[in-house]
Amino acid sequence: MVMILAMAKASHDYGDALSKCILFYEGQRSGKLPRSQRLKWRNDSALHDGSDIKKDMVGGYYDAGDNVKFHFPMAFTTTMLAWSVVEFGDLMGPELQLAFEAIKWGADYFLNATNGVPNLL
Repeated sequence: MVMILAMAKASHDYGDALSKCILFYEGQRSGKLPRSQRLKWRNDSALHDGSDIKKDMVGGYYDAGDNVKFHFPMAFTTTMLAWSVVEFGDLMGPELQLAFEAIKWGADYFLNATNGVPNLL
């Protein structure tokens, strides 16, 4: 059993997988992109989101590579990334800062999107 676990662990590069996942988040960004954006083919997009309802909805993440933002999947994804940092941040190495930036990108969007919304609870 120990040998099987060792072989499974040796056959996967989790650091590379993490790096690609964080890069995927950058590719899904909507809004005014920061200069630190590593995917140079990606440009600013949807800079007037929410203007029709007088709400700042610029930012956040697109869903699945299209130009649609779904709030529940985006909230879930941002939450799971944040929880991953809580649980495994000490193992993320240089990707930790990029993970923080990805979390902030989603969180800033939700803060803007809910700014001025009355608390009904």
